This record gives sequence, structure tokens and C-alpha cells, in this order.
Amino acid sequence: MSLFSPTADVSVRPAVPGDEVAMADLQIAAWRATHAGALGADVLDRLDPDGFRTQWAAAVGTPPGPGFAVLVACAGPRVVGYVALSPGAIAGLEVAPDERRKGHGSRLLSAAVDRLRQDGAEEVSAWVLAGDEGREHFLSGAGMAADGRRRTLDVGGREVVESRWSATL
Repeated sequence: MSLFSPTADVSVRPAVPGDEVAMADLQIAAWRATHAGALGADVLDRLDPDGFRTQWAAAVGTPPGPGFAVLVACAGPRVVGYVALSPGAIAGLEVAPDERRKGHGSRLLSAAVDRLRQDGAEEVSAWVLAGDEGREHFLSGAGMAADGRRRTLDVGGREVVESRWSATL
């Protein structure tokens, strides 16, 4: 019997076809755990896991262009988080609620910054939903700060406000 595992205990790698199932499930779980107050139960109850899987499959299999990428955090062979990148920006970063505070988010953010630099970005930005103090604390600890830009989105008939956080690379 070997004492060594065939997979790393924790890692970040590019997403591959098949990861979309875990990504969709953890996205919905993360939104329920973190954004219930801002999005409301009515919006969360209408989330479509199959729709999320389809969108993630497309993002992983056929990115829309240069600078777009999806990376996943793994605990052994399990996908426990993801970061989606667009040119110069973090389009989404989530870690499964039961896997938070284990370093997965930091590993994802570090890998994202490495990828953005590789793609020639000089800045990184991310949008944060109003009231998401955990994400604000996380990004602040990583050297990002609110840059004063805000946007209002209509989400299921409810207006939600996001602020942009950024840092120079």
C-alpha cells in the first residue's frame, strides 16, 4: 500500500469538460450561503442548475476569446471552487461554503493574477455585491480596494448594487 496519493491534496488547474457539474452546484450553494439577503429567496429559488451547467460547459469548452479562462480549485480530485476570468477582470470567484477558509480562494486569486499578467493585464478588477463583507475582507487582504465605481443590476425584478474592486498588477 502506497502512502502517496495520485492527486495533490489541494491545487488549482484549468477547468476541463465535466467540471461544469461541480461548478454549477457549488455556485448555487455559494450564492445561497452568501447572497440570500441581497438576492432574495424568490431569485434563489428560481436558479436553474441545468442552465448554469450549460453556461459553464460553454465557458470551459469554447471561451469567447483571448483573455477568457476558467480555473478550478481542487481538494484531492474534488472541484471545490472556481475563478472565471475575462480580459483584465475576475468575472466570478466562488468557493463551496464547506470549503471556505482553507486557502482555496487565495490559491484561485493567485492563479488568476498569474494568468492575467501572462495575458498582459496591468490591472485586475472584480465586482462585489453590496453587503458581501466576507468578499470585501478577502479582496482587501489580497491588496485590492474599492475604486469608487458602482453599478446597479436588475436581478429577477430586484435591483442590486455592486462596487468594483481593483488593484494594479
